[in-house]
Amino acid sequence: QAQLVESGGGLVQPGGSLRLSCAASGIIFSRNTMSWSRQAPGRERELVATITSDGRINYTNSVKGRFTISRDNAKNTVYLQMNSLQPEDTAVYYCKAYWGYTYWGQGTQVTVSS
Repeated sequence: QAQLVESGGGLVQPGGSLRLSCAASGIIFSRNTMSWSRQAPGRERELVATITSDGRINYTNSVKGRFTISRDNAKNTVYLQMNSLQPEDTAVYYCKAYWGYTYWGQGTQVTVSS
């Protein structure tokens, strides 16, 4: 069965960096569009970044120039490098895989606070 497991979240000061990882199993990873979304308390889930199977990338405007999504098909893993983090980036970050079916990870908490 499909499983996505996120890791790398934590507490970081404003201006700091974190690297999230999402390890996938039970899917043909290389054919999936992978994305990161986030959900802050009291807010709707927001799509942050997407990388397609052929490497096309999109970001939501608020993270452009600060976040970088990448994938390693040999490791069945997608990453989100987050730099210049701000308090408004605080949220639970979720990994999603899509290729006909959609699968979500359980999420990892990112807290940006001094």
